[in-house]
Amino acid sequence: MSEIEYGIAWSDSYRLGNAQVDSQHRTLFELLSKLVSACQDGTDTVTLQETLEFLANYTVLHFNDEESLQIQYNYPDFPRHKQLHEDFKDTVGIFVQDFRKNGSSEELSKIVNKIVVRWLINHIQQEDKKLGRHIDRILK
Repeated sequence: MSEIEYGIAWSDSYRLGNAQVDSQHRTLFELLSKLVSACQDGTDTVTLQETLEFLANYTVLHFNDEESLQIQYNYPDFPRHKQLHEDFKDTVGIFVQDFRKNGSSEELSKIVNKIVVRWLINHIQQEDKKLGRHIDRILK
């Protein structure tokens, strides 16, 4: 099973041009790839839980850093962008609770792929790219 099959392989097309954000996005892709693979191959529950919780915590760290950039560069769409982050953190929180209650399953893997992975890809391509263009305009 390949990362591409699950749509989570990193591509330079996701780069924003900010080294910190791009590095964090790449790490998020690696974590999601590990999580999807672990769900599929029956990795032990402890490893899955650790990976999932690290992903949830790392997402919060990343969003905080990204939001700091938005404030620093007076990003006009900051309130909406922050709300998207908050909604996603809520979704991941529900996902973590479900895992704690029900453990790993094929259904869990599908949810990770369809909701979490797709959200991240769409968010980077649509929302974060707008932020990147805004910062580029200011720096030029």
